[in-house]
Amino acid sequence: MAGLFITLEGVDGAGKSTHLEWLADQFRDRGRLVRLTREPGGTPLGEKLRALLLGEPMHPDTEVLLMFAARREHLAQVIRPALSAGEVVISDRFTDASFAYQSGGRGIGDARLGILEDWVQEGLQPDLTLLFDVASDVAEARRSAARAPDRFEREQAAFHLRVREAYLRRAAAHPERIRVLDGNRTVEEVRRQIRNFLEDWL
Repeated sequence: MAGLFITLEGVDGAGKSTHLEWLADQFRDRGRLVRLTREPGGTPLGEKLRALLLGEPMHPDTEVLLMFAARREHLAQVIRPALSAGEVVISDRFTDASFAYQSGGRGIGDARLGILEDWVQEGLQPDLTLLFDVASDVAEARRSAARAPDRFEREQAAFHLRVREAYLRRAAAHPERIRVLDGNRTVEEVRRQIRNFLEDWL
């Protein structure tokens, strides 16, 4: 069977990570081999870059270049080989996050990100992206109740609002790939939405 590439996106506090293992089980139950991964990270080098990105202050240009450097390694070492082997790859974030956080949040132009996207990905895009959308106050409450915040989670509310708006613009521009989920609902209600999407898609 052909490999499938699925990504989960959303602002910090959207709840996407809650559904990663459950989503993997939906495909395992269909007899598929699943590879769970994340960005930034996913490889030994990527995890080192993740620690820098989440913990160290840096110029926005440095941030976006490190993000795409980690992504290039991720594609070469994990994503492309798994897809070639017919696996279902489910990644917690991918390039849509760069357009949301580095473009929407930091103000780096989409055109500059597009150049990096074309160079690093060589045309590869997810087959399906699930965007968990939540109200800003809900996301803020969830972030406040979570573990010690990283550098992105510590940003002001206006930053996270810009990130959310950028995600929604991205979804509007790519409706064939990005499905928006109402992340304000209960875990089971969100999973019911995902099941419906998967039944239509598969």
